[in-house]
Amino acid sequence: MTEIHDIAIIGGGITGASVAHFLDGRRSVVLLEQESSLGYHSTGRSAAEFTRRFHSEAVGALTRASADFMMSPPGGFAGVDLLRPRGNLVIADAEKADHLRAVFEKERANPPDGASPVRLLSVDRALEMVPFLDRDWVKAAFHDPDCWDVEVESLLQGYARGAKAKGAEIRQSAAVTGARREGDHWLLGTSAGEVRARVVVNAAGGWADPVAGLLGAAPLGIVPHRRTAISVKVPGHDLSRMPEVNEIDEVFYFKPDAGQLMVSPADETPVDPHDAWPEELDIAYAAHYLGECTTLEVTHVAHSWAGLRSFAGDRLPVIGFSGQAEGLFWLAGLGGYGIQTSPAAGQIAAALLTGAEIPASAVAAGVDPAAFSPSRLER
Repeated sequence: MTEIHDIAIIGGGITGASVAHFLDGRRSVVLLEQESSLGYHSTGRSAAEFTRRFHSEAVGALTRASADFMMSPPGGFAGVDLLRPRGNLVIADAEKADHLRAVFEKERANPPDGASPVRLLSVDRALEMVPFLDRDWVKAAFHDPDCWDVEVESLLQGYARGAKAKGAEIRQSAAVTGARREGDHWLLGTSAGEVRARVVVNAAGGWADPVAGLLGAAPLGIVPHRRTAISVKVPGHDLSRMPEVNEIDEVFYFKPDAGQLMVSPADETPVDPHDAWPEELDIAYAAHYLGECTTLEVTHVAHSWAGLRSFAGDRLPVIGFSGQAEGLFWLAGLGGYGIQTSPAAGQIAAALLTGAEIPASAVAAGVDPAAFSPSRLER
């Protein structure tokens, strides 16, 4: 008879790989990814930042619980630092200048645990950081030093290597096409053959609701949203030390990326799960916003792409066992913060799957796993 795994993880993005890693060989694991490579959809197309600020309370707690791992991963986990200092320059035009100063005062008075102070900047100082900002547009700014670029591929491959070193099997090009319960386990039909497992972890990102349907559970309303980015060349400017730049209400943002400037209109358009591509209008908005707040003339878009960010209705992650289908565990809905919270999310999921104690780092950070239970969304 075919081997029965303890756990099958559907989805080889950052969250699926993280829980496979943090299960740490305590259970037999197979990870199933529908694409030919891990992290193909959301993970590989993210702006990939780690920031302490501007989160909900629950996501902030997951971020705090992830910080130590991201800043000091275990020896041998990756060949490079997972985080590279970037900083975040928050800007506003004349219409929103007072609003920016109010946000600054709030952040200054109530910093997250462990955060560095924010600094209110003059327009001149903001232009020293980003010389091509347009002083006729920028009327207020503050700097948040606690923003880092994430080495996403190193993080993802570190999780995958760690999982495989502890016996996990990773199957790519293995889309799940059907499922049925047989006694004490699931029989999964995949494009790479049948898989049997006692518990199925639904880490399918934008496909989480359809995957749940294959296992007989009702959808939880986890909706993928398209996010667009473009890449433009900025000749004559050294971008290496430039901070990320965010409009105060995140109408747009831009940051250095591989020697060019990545720009996003921060769109969040609900879509069906698919291999996302950018719409011409969103590309135009990205170029428009960059041209509006800077002195740059965008005459050519070097590259454009889009990814999916998936959210439950309350915009909180969904982590825990289903109350509708035996042996189904949800690990979905991490939206735009799945990469930066993957250490905590993976450790919490692994603890719930094995009946272990929630990690002390999560408890100390104020994480309440009950807040993420799928029961809040099940009807």
